Amino acid sequence: MSAFGLAKQLGIERSAAQEYVDLYFARYPGVKRFMDNTRVLAREQGYVETVFGRRLYLPDIRAANPQLRQYAERTAINAPMQGSAADIIKRAMLAVSRWLKDEKLGARMVMQVHDELVFEVDDKALTKVKQEVPRLMSGAAELKVPLVVDVGVGASWDEAH
Repeated sequence: MSAFGLAKQLGIERSAAQEYVDLYFARYPGVKRFMDNTRVLAREQGYVETVFGRRLYLPDIRAANPQLRQYAERTAINAPMQGSAADIIKRAMLAVSRWLKDEKLGARMVMQVHDELVFEVDDKALTKVKQEVPRLMSGAAELKVPLVVDVGVGASWDEAH
């Protein structure tokens, strides 16, 4: 987010927002490097990729119109992370779905909410599902950082949090 956007969202002076952005990038220089490198790569290639190689083409990345170009740059920065997260949850869903089908438990996947999967599970199957689903989900991708999976249980999605 730009200092302008941050100032508007928080209702603070733009100079204060710029100080915050500068401090953030000073503290996390790798983030700034990633953003800058991604912009350059997107401009050169015309697309960005998820960690699994799925591409998002950015036709406006070289646009003469600054607003179109800046929107494409923001998309280029966000897409690899958001797209990779989407790829991972889809892989997790497929693995869990196969397991549920094979095991024929009293459990079914009901929906996905961002990076969460919601299940309806019979009491008899709860222990096994609580054990196996996190293992399958955390194994959906091999990354440099661990994929941590938490389990919540409740009569509703809200209660499970």
